Amino acid sequence: MKKQTIAEIKSLLSEEKVDHEFLNVLKHDERKGVQKLLQSYRRQHQKKIELKRRFEYMSHFEKKCRKAGYHLIAGIDEAGRGPLAGPVVAAAVILPVEFELLGLNDSKQLSEAKRLDYDTYIKENAIAYGIGIVHQDQIDELNILGATKLAMKRALHALTPEADYVLIDAVSLSHLPIPFRAINKGDEQSISIAAASILAKVTRDKWMSKIHQEYPMYDFASNMGYGTKHHLNALERYGISPYHRKSFAPVKKYLKV
Repeated sequence: MKKQTIAEIKSLLSEEKVDHEFLNVLKHDERKGVQKLLQSYRRQHQKKIELKRRFEYMSHFEKKCRKAGYHLIAGIDEAGRGPLAGPVVAAAVILPVEFELLGLNDSKQLSEAKRLDYDTYIKENAIAYGIGIVHQDQIDELNILGATKLAMKRALHALTPEADYVLIDAVSLSHLPIPFRAINKGDEQSISIAAASILAKVTRDKWMSKIHQEYPMYDFASNMGYGTKHHLNALERYGISPYHRKSFAPVKKYLKV
């Protein structure tokens, strides 16, 4: 029987059209190129197993809620509590039972390209998602915690259909008509919260890139409003923009008296 070419083997491995018998044949193939392909496949296969285990672990809150009789479980997270400028953005996401997105995790741990891909996939496959935005004027009026809670409630109310249970990253929301659970580091423990984390960050990053066009001197497209050295130097030189949070200490000192 004619040996398959390395290119043919690479194609089969990349498409995962292999079984134990085929892998055993490759194991005894003396070609260096085949052995390199086999090693790479095994590494990727092991990584996928670990990602599946991680995803399974991050689904345990959702499974617990479904077991208790809830069906439309929303995860909520926010982006933008710490920056000196721009809005705080929250997202709420209801995922279907069969949803799977390996590698789903805290949005800050993903590359920008991966976040954008995940953002699209989540929106296309979610039962529902909602976005809540609170801008700098209300942040100054309410304080950042109050503004975060308002953004979360706006995101929750934007869901159609409505959720019957809510998993929230770290924050407790009062006066909700449905039960909820606040989970510390929820974006690392719940797939619904992790999905919301991605939608919130992508939405906010796009907003900051937009206002960067108006005020490029602050470099909002890169720092997303956080107090980087360049941003603080720009505040010193140009003063504040309409998008800065006047109640935040590093901004306050540049207010005109």
